[in-house]
Amino acid sequence: MGRINRCIELLEKGQPIFYTGTPELSHKAGIKMSKTWADYISIDFEHHPFDVVGLTRFMEGLRDGGPTRSGHVTPTVIVTLPSNAKTPEEVRYNSWQIRHVLTAGVHGILNTHCRTPEAVKAFVEECRWPFAKIGAGGRGGLGKGQRGSGGQAAPARIWGVSTNEYMDLADPWPLNPKGELMLGLKLEDAECLANCEKCAAVPGISFAEWGPGDMGMSLGLPDAHDPPYPKKMDDARKRVQAACDAAGIAFLCSWNDKKMTPEQRSRHLLKMGVKVISGADGERMAIEGRKVSKRKMPV
Repeated sequence: MGRINRCIELLEKGQPIFYTGTPELSHKAGIKMSKTWADYISIDFEHHPFDVVGLTRFMEGLRDGGPTRSGHVTPTVIVTLPSNAKTPEEVRYNSWQIRHVLTAGVHGILNTHCRTPEAVKAFVEECRWPFAKIGAGGRGGLGKGQRGSGGQAAPARIWGVSTNEYMDLADPWPLNPKGELMLGLKLEDAECLANCEKCAAVPGISFAEWGPGDMGMSLGLPDAHDPPYPKKMDDARKRVQAACDAAGIAFLCSWNDKKMTPEQRSRHLLKMGVKVISGADGERMAIEGRKVSKRKMPV
């Protein structure tokens, strides 16, 4: 069996990945987006209502409309949580959100305002089963997984595997080379920046971003989401990317420079070494980026 998670398959081949959002969470919307141009669909519960019922129906629509043109059961789906990861306690208290979105059958979670490695460890542990062994225990390792039984049958159907197969596969990559979950961090404020190297290095993380909007606000620049950036913003971006590079995880970044075409923005991000690419006119950016990277996987 090939990969469930299209994005992991691409990243393993050194390919950049491109994503889009969805204006609606419904079965009908899922069927429509099952043939999306994007490598993954981002579900933004950080700024929008936490609609797990809609998410569940959307995932079912993706499954019913599939497979994708690349042969995957569904496109990859990554959810941004409404809660933050500022402290381990905040992660633990809100772990029900993690359980609910994973039960819907998503392929990844992006957590916000990840300020300490202890909070990031709690995030990873809440996404894992108690029997997960890779990276658990030992000095500096992860603690016991906290995801409980009862929510594995529904996502197994979405992924098109048996329940036992799902439990083997629903583990963070690249910590588990066979894992199909992508866990991401928003290192997006001054407190996150101070600990970004330690946070990015926590086992179980796949990618991270620097969140220019929140980073700018945190640094006293409330309207600095897009370039050109002042020096302290550029320095923050470069530090977070360096932390990702050192940890061997992908860096997510946009580059909404209005003086550049979408094709120019895509090439600029690829030259920067960005592996997870977002921005306005995303499809045009993806077409150009796939051409530059000589992508072979069908869209």
